[in-house]
Amino acid sequence: MGLLSDPVRRRALARLVLRLNAPLCALSYAAGVAWFLALAFPPLTQRTYMSENAMGSTMVEEQFAGGERARGWARDFAAHRRKAGALPAAWLERAMRSVGLEVYTQSFSRKLPFPDEAQERYMVSGTNVYGILRAPRAASTESLVLTVPCGSDATNSQAVGLLLALAAHFRGQIYWAKDIIFLVTEQDLLGTEAWLEAYHDVNVTGMQSSPLQGRAGAIQAAVALELSTDVVTSLDVAVEGLNGQLPNLDLLNLFQTFCQKGGLLCTLQGKLQPQDWTSVDGPLQGLQTLLLMVLQQASGRPHGPHGLFLRYRVEALTIRGINSFRQYKYDLVAVGKALEGVFRKLNHLLERLHQSFFFYLLPALSRFVSIGLYMPAVGFLLLVLGLKALELWMQLHEAGVGPEEAGAGPGPSPPLQPAQSVGLASLVAPLLISQAMGLALYILPVLGQHVATQHFPVAEAEAVVLTLLAIYAAGLALPHSTQWVVSARAPDRGWMALKLVAVIYLALQLTCIALTNFSLGFLLAVTTVPAAALTKPCGPRPLYATLLVLTSPAATLLGSLFLWQELQEAPLSLAEGWQLFLAAVAQGVLEHHTYGAMLFPLLALGLYPCWLLFWNVLFWK
Repeated sequence: MGLLSDPVRRRALARLVLRLNAPLCALSYAAGVAWFLALAFPPLTQRTYMSENAMGSTMVEEQFAGGERARGWARDFAAHRRKAGALPAAWLERAMRSVGLEVYTQSFSRKLPFPDEAQERYMVSGTNVYGILRAPRAASTESLVLTVPCGSDATNSQAVGLLLALAAHFRGQIYWAKDIIFLVTEQDLLGTEAWLEAYHDVNVTGMQSSPLQGRAGAIQAAVALELSTDVVTSLDVAVEGLNGQLPNLDLLNLFQTFCQKGGLLCTLQGKLQPQDWTSVDGPLQGLQTLLLMVLQQASGRPHGPHGLFLRYRVEALTIRGINSFRQYKYDLVAVGKALEGVFRKLNHLLERLHQSFFFYLLPALSRFVSIGLYMPAVGFLLLVLGLKALELWMQLHEAGVGPEEAGAGPGPSPPLQPAQSVGLASLVAPLLISQAMGLALYILPVLGQHVATQHFPVAEAEAVVLTLLAIYAAGLALPHSTQWVVSARAPDRGWMALKLVAVIYLALQLTCIALTNFSLGFLLAVTTVPAAALTKPCGPRPLYATLLVLTSPAATLLGSLFLWQELQEAPLSLAEGWQLFLAAVAQGVLEHHTYGAMLFPLLALGLYPCWLLFWNVLFWK
């Protein structure tokens, strides 16, 4: 306490903090980036293991042999789909009843906030068909789900055929202790969301649907199956759910174990697993897979029907059959045996999956990084903001100590001057206008789409995107808009107070985001922290302005899209990247209003106003 109460000692402490602040910030930022890059290397990456005792062994004998039956059902489904031009609900009902299931249907409809040009739909309606296999050895208190999504095309007919064949096989077994729901949804994720909301008797997205006539027990786990090709060379697993949620790691380990038992090639992010982790090549390949997972999780999109199940505390995976590795080829019997083994082990569960990790990163299917090992990466980046906030606070409260005096040598100190008044009233206008711009960015594009289409020759989706970009660019005029509000007698150190508020605001946002979605928090921190630390109204202002623009939320999204395509080995030209950026913006807004994805409101109401504060600091007069 004496160090803080003694003016001379406090002045010496302030000089020390100011002198070491810049090198400490640079060192902390470099440590955060280096820590993240090291996550794909042992010992930070660990081997996966099964934590749930009920699923610790694969000693079950898979007996599924309905490959020909599955292919026959797949052909019939595809033929009826082409004839009806939609999901053949009546045919599905007959097929499910023929294998002994309780069959029910559900109709739903949803008006999108603006037309989805990617799927060419606006007024969406459809029918879900599901059948329930009642457990012969227990009451209907718990259940498992096998779901197949069907979009506007008929590319998932193989999965429907396999679902019906598995239902017929499961119907002849007597060891089931949980109900099994076989669900076929229309309109992809919209049908899945409609069924889940009706099953749990909630309405969180404004979906109009008929009530379910039949229910099973509480859903313990779910598997979504997508077979978009007749030739399956590998099974790719998707784990990223809505707003970055992940399933329990034991569920992923269980599926991988049965793939290994059956000799199936299992991939993650479409990439083969590294075999040698002792050399540099294996971890480098794992780093590429880890970066792909980080980009997918940061988007907040549900990368499959399983992503919507996670919202209801149902552990789920999406399994996709892909045709990318010509040297491998598997039939529906092999895929069916793997699914049979997974469901038989899930049938043994006595409680929900909870013993393994819910927060992790995956450089490979056989390797994972736990939350305790990856959080220091974002912690080092946030430390930069803490050090910068401390420096600004010292400069504001120790009026005689500025950055130019921090490196002064020892000697008699001049008398301590009284702290200069900050003038907090001068900060109100930038703060209010920044938040107002963020609110306009969030509300006006969708509300004003009809006005834009009446005055300009654009479609509704284009009007939403163009309005959003116009409001975003208009924020660059914020310093000029606040000049008439800010008093001309504002103190010289007013920009320091504004930057201190902006730094604390940014640090709080990034901390909260990183705790729930590490990937999004890290990507935003690694891009925004350098600009936030360096921005000031004196010095090379054009350089600072360029850095701020390049690290803005929109530029971060654009750069992430280019990085994603590079990691997928499909690089884009500038024109292709811009078109993909516009489509991603429209899809992000649509998914927020349709499923509740939080990336758009986080950027519009949080990061964008905070970025405008730093822009205002740069042009402070």
